[in-house]
Amino acid sequence: MRELSNIIRAGLKDPRIHPMTSVVAVEVAPDLKTAKAYISVLGDEKAQRDTLEGLNSAEGYIRRELAHTVNLRNTPEIRFILEQSIEYGVNMSKKIDEVTKDLKD
Repeated sequence: MRELSNIIRAGLKDPRIHPMTSVVAVEVAPDLKTAKAYISVLGDEKAQRDTLEGLNSAEGYIRRELAHTVNLRNTPEIRFILEQSIEYGVNMSKKIDEVTKDLKD
């Protein structure tokens, strides 16, 4: 997960990938052939969609870089999945702040 984050942050120069992209979790299959990378993008829907497109198109490069940095027999095929829990938490926090502000007035 850490290596994947480093590759996305430092190794990719694709303008579609939003700078506020983070890897939330990675699930690797027991046979090490596939992996699901849950990513979070702090931005609007278009930024999220563009980031997913950019990551999917760079999947070959990301796998190659992972093969160099992580010593695995097989480098898994990565599927990127958008995780929206951080954005959901930020929105809920804003709503709670609005409600408590009204109560204080």
